Amino acid sequence: MKHYQSVILLIALITACGPSKTKEEQLPKLPKDGIAQYYDNSLKPFYHGVASGDPLTDKVIIWTRVTPEDSLKAIEVDWEISTDEQFKNIVNSGKVSTSPVDDYTVKIDADKLLPDTKYFYRFKALEAVSPIGRTNTAPESMVDSLKFAVVSCSNYEWGYFNAYKKLAERNDIDAVLHLGDYIYEYGAGGYGDTTLNRIHIPGHEIISLEDYRLRYSQYRLDPDLRAAHQNHPFITIWDDHEIANNSYTEGAQNHQPDEGPYAERREAARKAYYEWLPVRPSNHLYRNFKYGELAELIMLDERLEARTAPVDSVMDPTFEDENRAMLGTTQMQWFEDRLKTTNAQWKVVGNQVIYSYLNWGRPTFNINLDSWDGYPVEQKKIAEFIKSNEIENVVFVTGDTHSAFAFEVTVNPFSDYDPISGQGAFAVEFGTTSINSSNSDERFPVDSVKLHEQKITNTPVNPHLKYSNLRDHGYLVLSLYPDEAKANFYFVETVKKPSDKEELGKSVTVKSGTHHLLFEK
Repeated sequence: MKHYQSVILLIALITACGPSKTKEEQLPKLPKDGIAQYYDNSLKPFYHGVASGDPLTDKVIIWTRVTPEDSLKAIEVDWEISTDEQFKNIVNSGKVSTSPVDDYTVKIDADKLLPDTKYFYRFKALEAVSPIGRTNTAPESMVDSLKFAVVSCSNYEWGYFNAYKKLAERNDIDAVLHLGDYIYEYGAGGYGDTTLNRIHIPGHEIISLEDYRLRYSQYRLDPDLRAAHQNHPFITIWDDHEIANNSYTEGAQNHQPDEGPYAERREAARKAYYEWLPVRPSNHLYRNFKYGELAELIMLDERLEARTAPVDSVMDPTFEDENRAMLGTTQMQWFEDRLKTTNAQWKVVGNQVIYSYLNWGRPTFNINLDSWDGYPVEQKKIAEFIKSNEIENVVFVTGDTHSAFAFEVTVNPFSDYDPISGQGAFAVEFGTTSINSSNSDERFPVDSVKLHEQKITNTPVNPHLKYSNLRDHGYLVLSLYPDEAKANFYFVETVKKPSDKEELGKSVTVKSGTHHLLFEK
């Protein structure tokens, strides 16, 4: 989420200390007590567990990190992937070497796999065996159903990752779509609840490669996030906080001149992201995943690929300049090609910031110019392309706002849209709330937040916004069937202490070939 906590308040920015410097070719320093205190010695040297991601019909990325007691120039690692948890039927295996150049992370694109199949994998290094991971490949043809968990915005300092814990316990998820803000860049106490003693490491704002690596290490030591990765393949995309608040290709709101060249910070953040997440190596992060004939996932990069600087006001004379971009020419053409040529029943767009028009309903904060509303030329171009090509069953899934939303998508809800029938909408959009990053009820009374939800939802303010929840934390499960798509919003009881409790807050359905939302709860 950008530096607004709710529709009510803009949070002041806090600048941390300047950059620390490191040379990639140098051996990294041994873990300090600050990070070592989170080590579970039973996992040694695989303290960060295992992970998988970017599943295809015949391949999946498997990942781990080996943490030696002393700095080593290289570590040999064995890997195995099997159809059974006892590893009696190993279908592929191999050896790989890791080193400080990759921060001792290991990433294998395991191939020779069968479509729509569950697999187990593990690693061996330094005379130890890693935890066993569970993953699965994508289907090749039509299947009865698919379920994707959709998550966003996990801030270690704001509380416990109870939503990750509940996700880890589920056995019905095909993949977890993480839509960004996997980490936060702020220094200790810069943007969090320090009373919980979940303090960011390193203590300063992260700027260098060493800094980003250490922050990912801390997050990946969290047992709930570690379990979620161990049990499900992830498909991830970055938003801004993986780099710096309100980032774009050439700068960021939370990057100051005394913090060194932005390009160096951006590339350090990019390298650490590819090291620490189970993402297939590529020159760009936007990519697609085919799940047979039922769904195609289209993951967009709305930060580092081509985004130009935001404007400060809709009155800015460049607001509707053709050269201002969110996706850019190359990615836009790719996006249009995927929408037009796919044979999938459902086109699911992994989207970092709200695509639909959204009035937040406050005199001091109406339109979020960091979202698609701040880039109206490309926003309208996408709408016109979908409508003119009569592309059906487009579902945007979106993170960023720390709120749950359900839209009947239109960029002009006041002239070409009927809020009763949904006529004029051309897609639907489901926004997932945060895993734990703060939202409105942590700063304001719940009753006042509920009143504000009523003000902005399904009213003349936003007639196409059919559901909002600005209060709760959790995740979204998007279930796809040949005849309908269903969004179930799950909310955890609290993020201020470990908890096993969650509830289904709202269930929303859209029938195939329509853009009208139906509510079951």
